[in-house]
Amino acid sequence: MKSKELREKRLRIVEEAREILNKAEKEGRPTLNGEEEERWKRAMGDADELKKQIDVIEKQEEHERELAASQGVRAGKQDTRGQNGGDPEKDKLVHEEGFGVYLRQGWGGLTEEQREVHHRMWMELPHEIRALAAGVDTAGGFTIPEGFIARIETAMKDFSGMRQSRATILRTASGNPLPWPTSDDTANIGELLAENVGAGEQDVVFGQIVFDAFKYSSKLVRVSRELLQDTGVNLEAWLADKLGVRIGRITNQHLTTGTGTGQPNGVVTASTLGKTGLVGQTVTVIYDDLVDLEHSVDPAYRPRAQWMMHDDSIKVIKLLKDLDGRPIWAPGIAVREPDTILGFPFVVNQDMPVMAANAKSILFGAFEKYMIRDVLNIVLLRLVERYAELFQIGFVAFSRHDGDLLDAGTNPIKHYANSAT
Repeated sequence: MKSKELREKRLRIVEEAREILNKAEKEGRPTLNGEEEERWKRAMGDADELKKQIDVIEKQEEHERELAASQGVRAGKQDTRGQNGGDPEKDKLVHEEGFGVYLRQGWGGLTEEQREVHHRMWMELPHEIRALAAGVDTAGGFTIPEGFIARIETAMKDFSGMRQSRATILRTASGNPLPWPTSDDTANIGELLAENVGAGEQDVVFGQIVFDAFKYSSKLVRVSRELLQDTGVNLEAWLADKLGVRIGRITNQHLTTGTGTGQPNGVVTASTLGKTGLVGQTVTVIYDDLVDLEHSVDPAYRPRAQWMMHDDSIKVIKLLKDLDGRPIWAPGIAVREPDTILGFPFVVNQDMPVMAANAKSILFGAFEKYMIRDVLNIVLLRLVERYAELFQIGFVAFSRHDGDLLDAGTNPIKHYANSAT
């Protein structure tokens, strides 16, 4: 079934759930009876399951488009590789096959063709990259295929709510401290002049944010040689998933609630207060609060604004209606159209605080003003000798990242704080 058909089916289910709420409201009942509540929960559960199916289908379509685009880019490099004596498509297949052999048997298990292709592709890398990894060949290294890196990065992205938002992602070729200039001139205005009167002066004040490169690891994964030799599964995909999700978990956590000291400055930490719930709203939010939070963000930042919250908070909001009795949560209908809250798309981030006393549980604003810094590619290490006596091989991945909010002085992202009592 196509995603469009699934979306239409999901819309019908949501409308049925909405009718259950409307019926109780028309009868003046503040809560649903047991049967109605069960039907409503079942309907919303079905809608959530359909959303997962839609996301899978549309994600597959997105990956296919990216793959087609990357193949087009690689096709543009055929002449260069041809000059070095290799067919690019054949080299890619041999190289990926060789990487699987390398994971299981190490450098010594490669055929002469695989070694020759590895050397040719290694020499085609930019000089700076080869210099940084000098001696890899003598240590039995093997350049990680593009496809393997893409699978790890996809695993990180799929897990990470921050990377699914409109946050700006900057990839740098080194991990040196990166100063980013900032300037807040919003308090200054122009002037009206009479004839023959000179213009006044008003300096522009600059500041800067320095992005670091904090090092993260996937933690070590030890795999028995028996498994490596006997497995019938796609070991590369298995490793990519395990290592990518681990790094995705820790980086998403820090990009969300990091303190900014020795780790990224998380978007929650960097946000400013937009609305505080009334006394008694320790685990709730009302329609008025969301409207106030929306309008606490300057209109200049609202055209591409998003909500971000934990899934438990989404569940609370699905029950809210506006002053005309219309639900403020609406499912996307068109293909690739997102679900919305008050007309704005939202991102589910499981590292957002759940609603509790004083919790900064909901964010709203221009997430493109939050910058995520990625340094080069993920590095995969294969540790052979360390666990040789156990007949095991260790695998560990490292990556470097940072994150912070640009234009923090103009408050592009604000949060809703639950009441303290």
